[in-house]
Amino acid sequence: MSVMVVRKKVTRKWEKLPGRNTFCCDGRVMMARQKGIFYLTLFLILGTCTLFFAFECRYLAVQLSPAIPVFAAVLFLFSMATLLRTSFSDPGVIPRALPDEAAFIEMEIEATNGAVPQGQRPPPRIKNFQINNQIVKLKYCYTCKIFRPPRASHCSICDNCVERFDHHCPWVGNCVGKRNYRYFYLFILSLSLLTIYVFAFNIVYVALKSLKIGFLETLKETPGTVLEVLICFFTLWSVVGLTGFHTFLVALNQTTNEDIKGSWTGKNRIQNPYSHGNIVKNCCEVLCGPLPPSVLDRRGILPLEESGSRPPSTQETSSSLLPQSPVPTEQLNSNEMPEDTSTPEEIPPPEPPEPPREAAEAEK
Repeated sequence: MSVMVVRKKVTRKWEKLPGRNTFCCDGRVMMARQKGIFYLTLFLILGTCTLFFAFECRYLAVQLSPAIPVFAAVLFLFSMATLLRTSFSDPGVIPRALPDEAAFIEMEIEATNGAVPQGQRPPPRIKNFQINNQIVKLKYCYTCKIFRPPRASHCSICDNCVERFDHHCPWVGNCVGKRNYRYFYLFILSLSLLTIYVFAFNIVYVALKSLKIGFLETLKETPGTVLEVLICFFTLWSVVGLTGFHTFLVALNQTTNEDIKGSWTGKNRIQNPYSHGNIVKNCCEVLCGPLPPSVLDRRGILPLEESGSRPPSTQETSSSLLPQSPVPTEQLNSNEMPEDTSTPEEIPPPEPPEPPREAAEAEK
């Protein structure tokens, strides 16, 4: 009799997460679906640095100092590490409400606002929350069915609510939020230094070669250097400008989303309740504060699901066609014998009784 094993399919939570994200390495890597510009970023950094290490660094190490390629390698590795950390991590996505939770929130809203007459617009779904003696409004997300925490916003590209949402950056292929903002800032800062470094030593390389063979001959012999100078020149202004803008935001403990919307600089002149009024404290909180864990639990296991319907065995099929007798609820003790269940043909016929002695003598 063969025993059939029912195979269960292990489903990770990242496989069922809503939103427009892609996952790799069994949920360890999380990115947005639009990754074309991220690949362009990798190509520009890797291509420019490869040309620099292959041609200019060897010449500069001999002519000037061997520390030049070492410092360039440190900046390159740090920039790549922070870029990948920003791109492959959870920016702080807030899970959507479960059906029971969404129904409970709807009941709370109806109880608070009351019945809305037909034809009238329902009031906005807003909760007031006090932070540092200042009222902050918590807005309701109709997609995630939750009241968003302070500073959170819904990203239309990733279709998720992100905690302390800053912006969606296509250059890193991910949202920038509470859990990866510090790495994003370190990436653009190190990339600015790397771009300035490569651009400056490319100019030094051209100047040293021009003293020996002339400027035009140098340009003819080193087309890779000309390409590096052009890439660094056009990249320098945008990257350095972006770093300066985010340095300003970090000093004020403000996000790009809040700056664009004018949350703390509008007509009401509401002060930023998250700012400590001190640049050092703001920088320490944004860049050096504790990093909250991800609340998605991407690699968690959902309840097991059967991979397919198992066909019933022949024994199960035959037993299902027979009428089932009720199962007795009482069990026999070990010292009790079961009753004889043999058929009438198996039971021997009873012996006739002997006649009484008095009747036998009278007959004689």
